[in-house]
Amino acid sequence: MTENNFGLKKIEISVSEAEKRTGRNAMNMQETYTAYLIETRSVEHTDGQSVLTDSLWRRYSEFELLRNYLLVYYPHVVVPPLPEKRAEFVWHKLSADNMDPDFVERRRIGLENFLLRVASHPILCRDKIFYLFLTQEGNWKETVNETGFQLKADSRLKALNATFRVKNPDKRFTELKHYSDELQSVISHLLRVRARVADRLYGVYKVHGNYGRVFSEWSAIEKEMGDGLQSAGHHMDVYASSIDDILEDEEHYADQLKEYLFYAEALRAVCRKHELMQYDLEMAAQDLASKKQQCEELATGTVRTFSLKGMTTKLFGQETPEQREARIKVLEEQINEGEQQLKSKNLEGREFVKNAWADIERFKEQKNHDLKEALISYAVMQISMCKKGIQVWTNAKECFSKM
Repeated sequence: MTENNFGLKKIEISVSEAEKRTGRNAMNMQETYTAYLIETRSVEHTDGQSVLTDSLWRRYSEFELLRNYLLVYYPHVVVPPLPEKRAEFVWHKLSADNMDPDFVERRRIGLENFLLRVASHPILCRDKIFYLFLTQEGNWKETVNETGFQLKADSRLKALNATFRVKNPDKRFTELKHYSDELQSVISHLLRVRARVADRLYGVYKVHGNYGRVFSEWSAIEKEMGDGLQSAGHHMDVYASSIDDILEDEEHYADQLKEYLFYAEALRAVCRKHELMQYDLEMAAQDLASKKQQCEELATGTVRTFSLKGMTTKLFGQETPEQREARIKVLEEQINEGEQQLKSKNLEGREFVKNAWADIERFKEQKNHDLKEALISYAVMQISMCKKGIQVWTNAKECFSKM
């Protein structure tokens, strides 16, 4: 990669470490936070020689700043989501503390996945700010803020206004918006079910530990059956203790589902931007039509609709021909400018739809592939878990048979 080409196809990226730190925030108050070590390594240099690994530390808030910037500058892109800031949809034995080591580790994996998603995106990977995020530790925030992206961000109120007032919404984006809502609802329900199952499964496995304790106690009072009972109890203890590792591995699959839970909001962001553009287009067309009507009324001397100007004319008399000509000239200039603006907005809208839909199709392929793989892996894991349970009871049966 060079400064003139920000594609990351030949750079390996990893978030290799998380570190708890203490410092002072913008309000000069002490706070505890987690910093993440980002390592980048060029697979191949221009002369074919290998390059040493570069590394720097970033806070979660800096990842948020990067994503907010990408959302503003690439409104037609389904920008990859960040992992959750605080744990959601957790089963009761799992800590919801955002400083919990297990949660921090899962978030480290999620942040690495976010960077890899951006780096593999055909458009986002070439962004200079993203490149500097990976390579420039000092003054990176200042560089981002100098882009002025906050001033270009659409306000929530403006987006809400466009949603309710747009007259001719694009059916495809309306359907996509409904789909994203349904996708979020389905995955939320799936994660809740999974959390309840994990709670019950944890209890079932741990109860097997009671089998182990009882069999061990029983073996102490039996001579002929003692060894068999002791061995069976050992198998039950191993089975009971295995659930902790199993549910820890399950969290990985839950995080994959959560990524697409958050992707639903990224889809809605693209839809909201299209609604804003459509609303601006409709307002520009309405304003142009109004000016054309005013110009026609001045030219013909007829007023077809009620207006404040018409009432003023009745009260204070007609305009002179010179005044009317001057107003017509101003309106004609405004009409010409409005037509050019409307043409520009139409072109911009068509380009947005073309680019957005291309990225949405790319996202759909990615989503179908990822969720298919995640669900298959989850099923394989459940099958493996059940086989282990069968094996434990098979071993116990053999122990009982030898008594």
